[in-house]
Amino acid sequence: MKFAFIIDPLSQLDPSHDTSVALMEAAQGLGHEIWVTEAQNLSVVDSQAWALLEPVQLTPIEQSGGRWVVKQPWYKRENAVLLPLESMDAVLMRTDPPVTIPYLYATYILDYINPEKTLVINSPKGIRTANEKMYALQFQEAIPKTIVSQDKAVIRQFVEEQGAGVLKPLGGKAGEGILFLEPSDRNFNSIIEVSTQQRREPVMVQAYLPAAKDGDKRIILLDGTPIGAVNRIPTGKEFRGNMAVGGRVAKTEITPREQEICAQVAPKLQQDGLYFVGIDVIGGYLTEVNVTSPTGIREIDLLNGTRLGEKVIEWVGH
Repeated sequence: MKFAFIIDPLSQLDPSHDTSVALMEAAQGLGHEIWVTEAQNLSVVDSQAWALLEPVQLTPIEQSGGRWVVKQPWYKRENAVLLPLESMDAVLMRTDPPVTIPYLYATYILDYINPEKTLVINSPKGIRTANEKMYALQFQEAIPKTIVSQDKAVIRQFVEEQGAGVLKPLGGKAGEGILFLEPSDRNFNSIIEVSTQQRREPVMVQAYLPAAKDGDKRIILLDGTPIGAVNRIPTGKEFRGNMAVGGRVAKTEITPREQEICAQVAPKLQQDGLYFVGIDVIGGYLTEVNVTSPTGIREIDLLNGTRLGEKVIEWVGH
């Protein structure tokens, strides 16, 4: 099979952490061709999606002393070729958020791939549908108390009622811009003004979950089924558990409550063509649904001795 990965520049990826690299490595190990491109290299010609694609060979990483060891150079690329994306068996859209206007335009281009010829993961329409913060709002039984607003008075009332809150920009990633809110904070109004761009953009505010100190669990779902999880635990004085801000990773299990959450979200994910997803759960509550470039495979594999990338690639080829 031929796999095309739409990713950020290869030179910017960390093969010991990035799930995109884990998936490419797994596909290569199973005997498939690996091609890469970037969103800026997509085109529509004669009502078909095309891309400037580069064949890539990877040097697989290895485990040693409880960590991943990367051999340099870890990739070798060949000359780019302009090809219709329908010449690939699968296209994996793995560009990191935020979902900007150019990002949306890239998904519109991917709409011009015939789904009967080529599987696109995740569905371009599904990515447009699923804002990673707001998508969770439809699962009322699974989420903590949550509002979305750009109104200072509405946000203050909510935080006063809950005692404390966590503010999240709707387009953020990796913990960027997430703030802890207390009604007594003398900077409260300024925080809201800055975060909402002076009332031009709504933000999400969730009730603060004290269980956050015990970790923010990332659960990987493949076609609606949970296949692995990792707990991300805040360190030092940081209240966020995201790996990008220094969260410590720990081995974990998927609890019965988390299985229930997965069962709640699975039918909607499948309906929207969101096949490879990472959900975030704190204290038994769903907080986010990550659909653009969910990560966590490298950490789960290292802690559990699994090969989740191979499981994903085998599912694509089934």
